[in-house]
Amino acid sequence: MIASDLGDLAARVVERARKRGADEVSVAVSRGSHVTLQRRARKVEQATEATTRGLSLSILAADRYTNNSTSDLRPEALDRFVERCVESARVLEPDPDRRLPDPSLCGRGVSEDTLDQDDPAWADRTALDREQQAIEIEDVLLGSSRDDVISGTSYVADGRSEAIRVQSNGFMDSTRGAWFSAAAELTLAEGDKRPEASSSYASRHLADLPSAQTVAQEAIERVDQRLGAKPIASGSYPMLLENRVAGQILGALSGPLSGAALHEGRSCLSGRLDTTIASTLLSIVDDPTLPRGLGSRPWDGDALVARPMTVVDQGVLRKYYVSVYYGRKLGLPPTTGGRSNWVVSTGTRSPAAIAADLDRAILVNGFIGGNINGTTGDFSYGIRGLLLERGEIVAPLSEMNVSGNLIRLLGQLEEVGDDPWIWSTIRSPTLLFRDVQFSGT
Repeated sequence: MIASDLGDLAARVVERARKRGADEVSVAVSRGSHVTLQRRARKVEQATEATTRGLSLSILAADRYTNNSTSDLRPEALDRFVERCVESARVLEPDPDRRLPDPSLCGRGVSEDTLDQDDPAWADRTALDREQQAIEIEDVLLGSSRDDVISGTSYVADGRSEAIRVQSNGFMDSTRGAWFSAAAELTLAEGDKRPEASSSYASRHLADLPSAQTVAQEAIERVDQRLGAKPIASGSYPMLLENRVAGQILGALSGPLSGAALHEGRSCLSGRLDTTIASTLLSIVDDPTLPRGLGSRPWDGDALVARPMTVVDQGVLRKYYVSVYYGRKLGLPPTTGGRSNWVVSTGTRSPAAIAADLDRAILVNGFIGGNINGTTGDFSYGIRGLLLERGEIVAPLSEMNVSGNLIRLLGQLEEVGDDPWIWSTIRSPTLLFRDVQFSGT
């Protein structure tokens, strides 16, 4: 279990706030540490180690709400902090919808052992271990005799945190977890151009990270695919959206699905519940209970029990992301305020098999800038990718944009691959869309 000192501290702050005049109180106390190491040109370019601790206090006093945080946890400092928070609430406008949820809705949805987020390997990890991992990545990046390498960078990081939440409605629970990441970046010389590419992974357990060889080799392969990149003619092409970047398009649904966007009239999905918003091939389940999931959690930001939730079922929108606050404003039952892990339906064929059946297609494997309008669903993104013919690479692409409407694009989903990207909170396979508009030359 989490250290009792955090729980005792949170409980004392709840009591102090109530004595100062707060009607409802929620306190979250956390602490953590993380280490990063970055190597470049066979030298350590950056090494950092940091520890953090903090307390967040939400109070409702006479239907007036305020939320504040502090990192000064000394008893005398906390006394003053609580007093100022309660006093500041009294001058705000009433906002009774900020009341805490019914206690029956709060609790732990899955056990700590089931979530399996706290890898014991983190406690045994040393500075030498991190250095060796970074050197191994760098050795692969710079190990060839090629003369077009400008720079190769390796990056490793890890951390661990623990937190406890105590609320005046009786809820009290804790979480803890570790994380690890590894990345590589390679920049080449090509005339006056500097093509670069990277590869990065993150996981809850160290053993789930790919090897240093895999991380570095992927960066090498990706940058080689960018040599000679240029735009092709504008037009409508089938788009293969690589699994590791599909989250940028699918994740754009998060905004319009939120209770805030619905309440403020800036959602292209308003009034679309239980209607078709995508191809029947698309199903998305929000699953906070995935063992070792990067977005897994026992409860959400409102302390509501975390449970799997079908968001899109064979193209039909089934759930919005409605927090307790916006549920009251919208007159809707709360679901959850934000996404955890999105598990996207998969198909039966590999991306290579899908591409082999296409006369011509654009494989998008990176985005550069761009934006989406959550009110209309219209989007435009700069892309990096490859022109394919019957699955074979014909040319690398750059200086091109993809544009359209998000809902219309999801309706154009034609096939899903069998390769979910598990090193993300959006576990999507490669996606094939028909008739997507690209602008180039």
